[in-house]
Amino acid sequence: SMGLRKKVDLNMVFLTTKIMQRTALFVTSGGLITSLITAFLPFWKTMNSDLNEVENWFSGLWHTCLYTEEVGIQCKAYESILGLPMDLQISRVLMSVSIGTGGLALLAAFPGLEGVQMCMGRPGLKRQLVILAGVLSWVSGLTTLAPVSIVAYTTLVEFWDEGFPDVMPRWEYGEAMFSGWFGGLALVIGGTLFFVAVCMGDFDQRPPSVPNSPQVKHRTKHYLKTEVL
Repeated sequence: SMGLRKKVDLNMVFLTTKIMQRTALFVTSGGLITSLITAFLPFWKTMNSDLNEVENWFSGLWHTCLYTEEVGIQCKAYESILGLPMDLQISRVLMSVSIGTGGLALLAAFPGLEGVQMCMGRPGLKRQLVILAGVLSWVSGLTTLAPVSIVAYTTLVEFWDEGFPDVMPRWEYGEAMFSGWFGGLALVIGGTLFFVAVCMGDFDQRPPSVPNSPQVKHRTKHYLKTEVL
């Protein structure tokens, strides 16, 4: 029984609202940093030609790049926004929304954390700030997952398009696509953990009406006696 009590105590120490809030903040921060890097990486799509194997082309939301062994990597910004494919235009907007909402989620979460000397006398406001952080994290995650999925879909459709001659090189998935999915998923998980932290906080703050019943009182007395023995 002593070992069991220790195990329960350890679980209670590790699964506190404070630790859950900080885990949510850590996961959301990681997701936001990954999404931010993904938004500016030029490796959303990659293409190498069978005709010229020393040339590798890379494409992102803002730049297109050419890699050759002699020169290395050279990048050039897209000249016209209106001339861009629709999937890239939409992706730019959504990734900007993602970074903005992700940043706001962290700003909202910080004063709402337990142990932070802000809004100390207002637990209701702290709770609302953590909920807001969770909602904003979700929005940020979904607005990262959406553009990555849109570009993935258009790349896949173009890759299998039979209208293109077989000799023509085709765009394939770049590394940034996978980091985008990872970042978006981390933001959604971070938002979910904020909601879990709110539920845990509500559970801790529940009114102690049940423990006052005679049966529970009798039981706790009995446990106290066995502990003393």
